[in-house]
Amino acid sequence: MPIITVRYATRNDATPQDVSIAAAEASTSFLRKQADLTTVTAEPADPSQWFIAGKSLSDHGLASFWLEIRVVEGTNTKQERERFIAAIFDVMGQLLGPVHHESYVHIHEVRADAYGFGGRTQERRFIEARPLPATVEGV
Repeated sequence: MPIITVRYATRNDATPQDVSIAAAEASTSFLRKQADLTTVTAEPADPSQWFIAGKSLSDHGLASFWLEIRVVEGTNTKQERERFIAAIFDVMGQLLGPVHHESYVHIHEVRADAYGFGGRTQERRFIEARPLPATVEGV
C-alpha cells in the first residue's frame, strides 16, 4: 500500500497520468507492492520555477523530479530499494527527457503501527491475517 508523491518539471508533454503509471509500476516491479493498493499523486511544475544551484531547469535545459514513497518498515531489502531508485531514474528520464542528476527519490519506511488505510493499521492487518499459534500442552 504505498503512497507515492511525484513532483516533476519537464519541457515535453509527459502527463501526470504517465508519471503516476510509471511510479506505480516501479513500486510493483521492484518493491513488490500491490498495484490495487497503490496511490499516486503527480504534480507538474514549471521548469522556469524549479532551481538547481541557483539556475532554473529551463536554463539547464533539463527535466527534474522529486519522488517520495511511503512503505511499511522492513518490507523491502536494501537491494530492492536500490533497484527501485535506479529504475525510477531510468523511467523518469524516458518520460521527462534528460533529467538533472540533482533529482531525488526518498523512500520513507514507516512503522506498521503508525501506517494504515481504511481505518486499520498495517500491523493490525498483519495480525488478523495470521492464524493463532497452536498452544503448547500444559502451558
